[in-house]
Amino acid sequence: MIESESRDCNEGEEYVGLVDFVAEGDEQRLHLEMLSDKPRTETYRQVILSNSAALREKVVLDLGCGTGVISLFCALLAKPAGVYAVEASSMAEHTEELVKQNGCDGVVTVFQERAENLTLPTKVDVLVSEWMGNCLLFEYMLESVLLARDRWLKKGGMMWPSSACLTIVPCQAFSDYRQKVEFWENPYGLNFSYLQSLAQKEFLSKPKFSHHLQPEDCLSTPADVITLDMVTIQVSDLERLKGEFTFTVEKSGMFHGFTVWFSAHFQSLEDGPSIELNTGPYSEITHWKQTLFMLDAPVSVEEGDIIAGSIRLQRNPIWRRHLSITFLWNINSTEVSTVKTKCFPMWR
Repeated sequence: MIESESRDCNEGEEYVGLVDFVAEGDEQRLHLEMLSDKPRTETYRQVILSNSAALREKVVLDLGCGTGVISLFCALLAKPAGVYAVEASSMAEHTEELVKQNGCDGVVTVFQERAENLTLPTKVDVLVSEWMGNCLLFEYMLESVLLARDRWLKKGGMMWPSSACLTIVPCQAFSDYRQKVEFWENPYGLNFSYLQSLAQKEFLSKPKFSHHLQPEDCLSTPADVITLDMVTIQVSDLERLKGEFTFTVEKSGMFHGFTVWFSAHFQSLEDGPSIELNTGPYSEITHWKQTLFMLDAPVSVEEGDIIAGSIRLQRNPIWRRHLSITFLWNINSTEVSTVKTKCFPMWR
C-alpha cells in the first residue's frame, strides 16, 4: 500500500502567482551573493589555475557570465586565444566595463544575448558555466548550457562542470519541527493544537531552502542518487530524472525528512586530478547550503533500520524554471513497513 502524505503537486493553485525572473533591483544583491560565496568562486578559480597551461591558445565560452569573474580568471590566469563572456541580462553592459577595467578587453568579448539566439565567431574548446540551482536543477539554466554545447562546443571539447551529482540523506530536524509544529501545542500555556494540521500544511508542504544541516543530524551515510554527465545528457532528459536509494540507519533517532544537496566535478584538460565543488554539510558552506524536505510527521527509527525508496524530479510543464520533487520511501523496521510518498512543488 502507498500512502500519500500530501496533495498532488500538479494541482493548479500551487503555481498561481509564480514569477520567472529576477527583479532588476535585486541584480546587485544576487551578484554580491555569488561573489561572496568563496567555496563556489574559489573552485572555479582553481579549475582555471590548475589548467592554465592547457588553456593556452584555447577558445573559452563562459555562459551566463554575470560579472564576468570566470572570464577574468581565464584571461588573467591562463593565456587563451579568446574568451566569449555571454550574459543575457543588462548586467552585460557593466561586465564589459569590468573587463576593460581589468585590462582584459583584448582577450574577453562580452555578448549580451540569450543562449538560444547566440552567434559566436568560432566554435569553442571549453564551455564553462555556473548553472547549478537548489537541488541542482532549480531554474533549469542547464537547458541553455546544453543548447550552447550542442551548437558551439567543438567535438571532443571540455565542459566545466564535467559532471554533477544529486545527494540525499535521511535526517533529523528537531529545531525546524519544534518551531513550526510543536510550537502550537502549548504557547503561553494555551492549547493551540487545533492549528497543528494547518501548520503542517503551510510549513511542511514545501522544501526549506538554505537549510544548514549539521553532520550529527544525518541518520545514515549520504548517497549520490542522480549523476549527470555533461557531455552526454540531453535537454529532453531534464523533463524527468529519477534515482533510487537504500539507507541503513546508523544511529537511533527521529526521522524528520530528507536533506538534499549537490556536487559538481571539473575534469582536467590533461592528466591532472579533477576538482570538486561540494555543497553538502561536510564541506565549507556555500550560498546554496542544503534543501530540507520534511515528512508530515516524524518517525522514530532504530540503528540498523532500512530506509529505501526513490526520488523523482519532474519539470513543471508550464513554469519551466520550476519542478516538483517526489519522494517514495519505506522503512523496514519491526513497527513500520508502509510505503509512503510525498510530493513537493519547488520554487522560492
